Amino acid sequence: MSDAADTRCGFVALVGAPNVGKSTLLNELVGAKISIVTPKAQTTRAQVRGIAIAGNAQIIFVDTPGIFVPKRRLDRAMVQAAWSGAGDADLIALLIDAKKGIDDEARAIVEKLASAQAKTVLIINKIDLVPRESLLALANDANKLAAFDRIFMVAAANGDGVADVLRYFAEQVPPGPFHYPADEISDMPERRMAAEITREKVYLRLHDELPYQSTVETDSWKDMKDGSIRIEQTLFVERESQRKIVLGEGGQMIKSISMQARKEIEEALGKRVHLFLHVKVRGDWENDPERYRSAGLDFPKG
Repeated sequence: MSDAADTRCGFVALVGAPNVGKSTLLNELVGAKISIVTPKAQTTRAQVRGIAIAGNAQIIFVDTPGIFVPKRRLDRAMVQAAWSGAGDADLIALLIDAKKGIDDEARAIVEKLASAQAKTVLIINKIDLVPRESLLALANDANKLAAFDRIFMVAAANGDGVADVLRYFAEQVPPGPFHYPADEISDMPERRMAAEITREKVYLRLHDELPYQSTVETDSWKDMKDGSIRIEQTLFVERESQRKIVLGEGGQMIKSISMQARKEIEEALGKRVHLFLHVKVRGDWENDPERYRSAGLDFPKG
């Protein structure tokens, strides 16, 4: 922890509709993979904190679930987590997709952010996918909707413009001591980190076949005498037909997913890992408060 008088430290919430690139931007800002990234909408479920150091400032970026019109209990929990992250932040960064522009989802978020107490900036992402001349028009349209403190244009996938965003937030977070050790890049518990990595690999292989409600939990974590770690996880799906898809013919699909997850967990932990992944059907897990707690979400009532 730092208590130097000239240091700065604060929280920056990354908010926006699903699939605008919040997790990709977080990883780029931190310089390491903190939040999982897949083409599937609503991949991020709970708040994920990534910690960056820039000069004398420590910036805690909070990746939030995509904001959309909720239809189910899990939807409500995710949207609630997103707005909670925005409400607790020192600054808010609204991301929009340069290709989609200011659609109905983005417009609704802008309108709600109008009442936020924190300073808000707009980050137009995926600028590498649209003609440059359309970006100025998009920025002008955005300025008509809200008084953003700054507007940034980035391509988070390749890092274009991200350094300017980091430098801005380093200057804007309030003076104060660091909240975390200088070498820490996330406060995510290792058990949940491992479960998230496995969930990413499941989605990357089966994103068209499985609903986003599918979830992974770390059941056991044992440090072995040889320095390795034995991890047991369960992937929960809603129907037996989905379980068969995950297993694959002769168990080949789950074996492939497990191997990919194990490799990345080993890289994250710096240790050898023995991963055992099971698949179970749990049809009504969406109404089980314990499942929400294990995913880092509050259970919405009603």
